[in-house]
Amino acid sequence: MSVRLSRRTMLRGLGCAMGLPLLEAMAPRHALSVEVTAPVRMAFVSFPNGAIMDAWRPVGDGSSFEFGPTMQPLTDLKSHLTVLTGLAQENGFSKGDGPGDHARSSASLLTGAHPVKTSGANIRVGQSVDQAAAERIGHLTKLPSLEIGLERGRDAGSCDSGYACAYSNSISWKDATTPMAKEIKPRLVFERLFGNSITTNGSSRRNRVRQSVLDLVSGQAADLKNSLGQADKQKIDQYFTSVREIEQRISRAGQQRKQEIPAPDFETPEDVPLDLQEHIRLMYDLMVLAFQTDATRVITFMSANEGSNRPYRAVGVNNGHHELSHHRLDPEKIEQLKKIDLFLVSEFARFLSKLKETPEQSGNLLDNSMIMYGSGLSDGNRHRHDDLPIILAGRGGGTIKSGRHVVIQDGAPLNNLFLSMLDRVGASVASLGDSTGRLKAIDA
Repeated sequence: MSVRLSRRTMLRGLGCAMGLPLLEAMAPRHALSVEVTAPVRMAFVSFPNGAIMDAWRPVGDGSSFEFGPTMQPLTDLKSHLTVLTGLAQENGFSKGDGPGDHARSSASLLTGAHPVKTSGANIRVGQSVDQAAAERIGHLTKLPSLEIGLERGRDAGSCDSGYACAYSNSISWKDATTPMAKEIKPRLVFERLFGNSITTNGSSRRNRVRQSVLDLVSGQAADLKNSLGQADKQKIDQYFTSVREIEQRISRAGQQRKQEIPAPDFETPEDVPLDLQEHIRLMYDLMVLAFQTDATRVITFMSANEGSNRPYRAVGVNNGHHELSHHRLDPEKIEQLKKIDLFLVSEFARFLSKLKETPEQSGNLLDNSMIMYGSGLSDGNRHRHDDLPIILAGRGGGTIKSGRHVVIQDGAPLNNLFLSMLDRVGASVASLGDSTGRLKAIDA
């Protein structure tokens, strides 16, 4: 008979603590015939500068809708998605504060609050939904929350018409005055997931992390596998294969940077891949691992800072994203923006497919997650903060009626969705930002 394990069991090696996926051996002894209940996770993925809404919007509503051109990569995942049309973040509008819509867009996206216009230290907006969750359920996991992104951004000064850079660079706010710093290096995200609190000097720490975390826990892993049933052994093997593959990709990304950039007198920063697509994919794959091992149940991912002017050369877009977003109905610029929108949705679809392909006793990771994908701007050309492009992926542990296009009337606050999501992860609050009630339209 296989051993029984705690859900919080970890394999430990020198300087690392490796969580495990949900296993049959984690069922309580008195309920061996009862299925292990998976936790519900939440993540928020943002993209900047709005979208070309004519290509984004589905045709039809309810369960009979068809995806528009931008969402075509999500076709095979349709039954796991809820497309939400008509939600708004009214606090992204100026409300007398003049220009600065990009800063207000990201600052209000997960808070539903209006940021104080300042380029100094007196920043203020509101607590974000992810941090409301982390405050209430963060003690259940190794990391209360995980904040990641692809662009660092400036730490001080004004980044948008008199608004502090913190507003454009952050969607996660611990409280009204404290933005959560995001990590953009895959290696450091990996360390957060699998390292422990032992402190060493920088050099020895880096050398230890260059050794595979799987090698560090190999002895314990072998003993564990010998004590598990066949189904759990197979799940452990699949999990270890995923971890090893990500380690190798992080290592290759670091080598690529070292080969292509002459080494300065100081140590070259590691592991921000030169290839944008690989950077995005590594971050998404680390999100899968974080949820699979229950290292955290709350993640935010900024695919770019708000107002980002990054080009997307891999899909033939050589001009900056923000520059293009002010297209003034220029057909050529609109086509370039459609390429960016399609690229970002394609990478999101790949991430969702990985969640769907990761089994749990009660379905798969996607079934037991809620992933919001969206922007605080709809029309980037006119700086609109209503009728936002929002997708809710996953079924929230069976509590969300997915496979639908839900049209919300009267511009309900996006924060109403957040109240409903918080309920499902066990972090209920009476209100958040400008919320007016739960978004019952998603209920199963």
